[in-house]
Amino acid sequence: MVLTANQVEQFVEEGFVKLERAFPEGVGDQCRRELWDAIGCDPFDRSTWTQPFIRLESFRTPAFRAAANTPSLHEAFDQLVGAGRWIALTGLGTFPLRFPSTDAPLDAGWHVEASFAGAHGEMRVNLGSRGRALLMLFLFSEVGSDDAPTQVRVGSHLDVPQFLEDAGDDGVSWMTLCQQVVPASAGRPIELATGSLGDVYLCHPFLVHTGTAHRGSTPRFMAQPPLRSIEVLELDSPNPTPVERAVMNGRGR
Repeated sequence: MVLTANQVEQFVEEGFVKLERAFPEGVGDQCRRELWDAIGCDPFDRSTWTQPFIRLESFRTPAFRAAANTPSLHEAFDQLVGAGRWIALTGLGTFPLRFPSTDAPLDAGWHVEASFAGAHGEMRVNLGSRGRALLMLFLFSEVGSDDAPTQVRVGSHLDVPQFLEDAGDDGVSWMTLCQQVVPASAGRPIELATGSLGDVYLCHPFLVHTGTAHRGSTPRFMAQPPLRSIEVLELDSPNPTPVERAVMNGRGR
């Protein structure tokens, strides 16, 4: 198994696990070259880095498909979500690219991710995490503590189920849920999602997280795609997956 038993338990209790070297460095280098081409900046000329934050959408070139579908990632998906219960990625996105800046970070703020659209197009979340099996962070550059690492609240995914328990299949609007879970998880320890090119953080869909400012010297390139689910969580299963066990533990608290 690509994830050890201890790593699986870390995912259940803390809400995330880092899979190191999840995709090859050569594949990551090609992906990064395509990102530089897409934004029209020169990686060797800082004068072209005129914006602190650039968001790119999905890329489905062969390099990105290869990065998203390595055997180790697929095995980890099976371990955490369950074999046959997730949809293989056809590419990667979105890309919140951050550049060195003294400005306050844009597009930041503690939140959970939405997972499906409601009847009127509004984004929502329900207890079964309809539509989203995992939140993932694919690192396409070295990310140190000063390089705008994503901050995560350790164990905050356990604070979320109480706000979804009585909401039924329709769940709760994304904004309402964030307004509830952000203060509820405020006392949780914070960890930085640092790492190297090729590392991938596999996060529980309910994990509370935020972007940060870039105080380093090297642009931070990362993809933040969802792993889509085929079905909702089975929260009465006698053999729950790690994602389901975490929700069940959160309900119990």
